[in-house]
Amino acid sequence: MILLDTDVCIEILRGNQKIIEKRIDCEERVAISFMTVAELFYGAERSKFKQKNINAIEEFLLSIDVINTDLEILKKFGEIKSNLYKENILLPDTDILIASVTLTKCTKLITGNTKHFNRFKNLTIDNWIR
Repeated sequence: MILLDTDVCIEILRGNQKIIEKRIDCEERVAISFMTVAELFYGAERSKFKQKNINAIEEFLLSIDVINTDLEILKKFGEIKSNLYKENILLPDTDILIASVTLTKCTKLITGNTKHFNRFKNLTIDNWIR
C-alpha cells in the first residue's frame, strides 16, 4: 500500500489530471493518513470557499482508505522525533506523523515535499508532482 501526502491530495482535489491519472493507473492500494485528513479540513476552514472545499474533501474521502492512528504509529513517531532531536533536525509533527504512518503501514510515500521527507531514514518516497 502507498500513502498520499497532503500536497498530492490537494492536487487531486484541484483536478490535476496528471496526478489523478497516476492514482488511477497505480496498481498498489492507495491510502492517506488521519493527519492528511486533518490538514485538508484545516485548509478548507481557512479557504475562501469553505463549504465547497469541505464537500469536496468529504467526497474524496469516500474514494480512499484512511489509516487511523494506533500504538505502532505512535511508537514510531516517538522514535523518529527523538532521533531527529538528537541530530538537531526540527521538522513539523505533521510530517513526522505522516512518515510514521508510511514506515509502519505502507511501502512508499507519494509527495512533492521531498525536501522534508528526504530527512527520514528508510522512508521510500516518490514525487508525482514534479
